[in-house]
Amino acid sequence: MKRLILIPLLLTILVLTSVAQTQDHQTLLGLDLGWEKALLDSDVGFLENLLAADFIWVHNHANQIDGKEAVVSKAKRIQAGQENDTQGRVSRGHTVVTVGNTGVVSGYTVVDKGQSPITYHFMRTYSKVDGKYVLLANHTMAIPDEELKGK
Repeated sequence: MKRLILIPLLLTILVLTSVAQTQDHQTLLGLDLGWEKALLDSDVGFLENLLAADFIWVHNHANQIDGKEAVVSKAKRIQAGQENDTQGRVSRGHTVVTVGNTGVVSGYTVVDKGQSPITYHFMRTYSKVDGKYVLLANHTMAIPDEELKGK
């Protein structure tokens, strides 16, 4: 009799866990696509709300490391009229992994700055704080053209 009660209980727990993971995965994917759009559009409000106070962005080969202030300031300068040479950002191949209150989204983004688009591999770490995900870290690495086959 105990087994008959235990089996439906375990199945219910598995289903609820799966639904929660799927919801978190969809939320993280949506936030990540929003991040790309906010960078393209210099959406200051979105960036201010998404980025954790201690956000860190390690660019290609660590040639530049930005925090929240630098990212938001650049968006504000572009909104105020500074030229922005980025014409497009298209991401693909997303993988989402969650453990507890941490989510990692990785994939590829093609950044079009005119003459020759650059493909980057990215890995972004999100943390759930007070029930809301914030972007804690971003690491991007340019992929040389000769290594792009199959990516």
